[in-house]
Amino acid sequence: MRRAIVVGSGAGGATAAKELQGKFEVTVLEAGKEFRPLSLSLPTMERLKRIGLLFDEREIQLIFPAMQIRKTEDMILVNGIGLGGTTTLCTGNAVRMDQDLRASGINLDAEFEEIYQEIPITTEHQKRWHKHTRRLFEICQEMGLNPRPTPKMGNYDRCISCGRCVFGCPQGAKWDSRRFLEMAQQKGAQVITGCKVERVVIEDGRATGVWAKEGWARRFYPADLVILAAGGLATPVILQNSGIPCEPRLFVDPVLCVATEWSNALQCKEIEMPFIVRQKHFILSPYFDYLSFLFNKAWKYPARDTLGIMIKLSWRTLTWEAFQKGNLRKPSLVRISRG
Repeated sequence: MRRAIVVGSGAGGATAAKELQGKFEVTVLEAGKEFRPLSLSLPTMERLKRIGLLFDEREIQLIFPAMQIRKTEDMILVNGIGLGGTTTLCTGNAVRMDQDLRASGINLDAEFEEIYQEIPITTEHQKRWHKHTRRLFEICQEMGLNPRPTPKMGNYDRCISCGRCVFGCPQGAKWDSRRFLEMAQQKGAQVITGCKVERVVIEDGRATGVWAKEGWARRFYPADLVILAAGGLATPVILQNSGIPCEPRLFVDPVLCVATEWSNALQCKEIEMPFIVRQKHFILSPYFDYLSFLFNKAWKYPARDTLGIMIKLSWRTLTWEAFQKGNLRKPSLVRISRG
């Protein structure tokens, strides 16, 4: 049987492995290790913050290696490294956002229907919301913002409202791509961790395998098919090392977070992004931003008394120049009305 190498075990890599195994002998190469949820408690992290030991977002990697942080002058880039890639850190949202593709003549109904058959999608988490989340939902309704419970991937009967979605769900309530990896392995796929692919070997215009680094050693993995799914940050590096030029540009989706003091909000003990407001040029969703809370000095209230909102602005509204010139470079703490 022909051999296929899949580089990366996130959403793309795990899906490719699941689909290819059986048609190929699949080997998944993952640069990170087995994923483990963060074990450090929030009170402990708060103590570290109070005594001044948390001052740079990259420190989070010392206690949670699965969360990789890169910093630029204006932005903090976060991605996952380890089995499951960034899906282990995402909030498990299943909001369908393909309307612009549909307007361009691309209909993905069949693809979405297939996904819905493979991944459980639910809003059952609504019955577990804390009272302040419910009140915030009501405020958005009163303002005519038409909030909707966020569809989530997974089985939220297991959810214990620990608020640690972005540190890896300890209860397994949130779906991540390791489920697809398990399905591929059950059919015979091999998964190798701690294996960082450096370049693809190309002979006569055809990929014949990859060179990868495992510890101090380098090893060649031959293949008839190579799938690069190492993410938007790592894949271009592999392509460049393989002699395939990439344009020196990167598009990222900025997440802006604001917060206010709200006594006993307990958002830090709530499911992340429980509901969503979708308007023409912006999206709002309640979100306790751990990185801002732990490392931004403006987020000065105790975690239990901090309520945050994630803001996404359309690029029609927020140009890159405006983003750089404005006061939106870093998450901030502001006061909002509770109605």
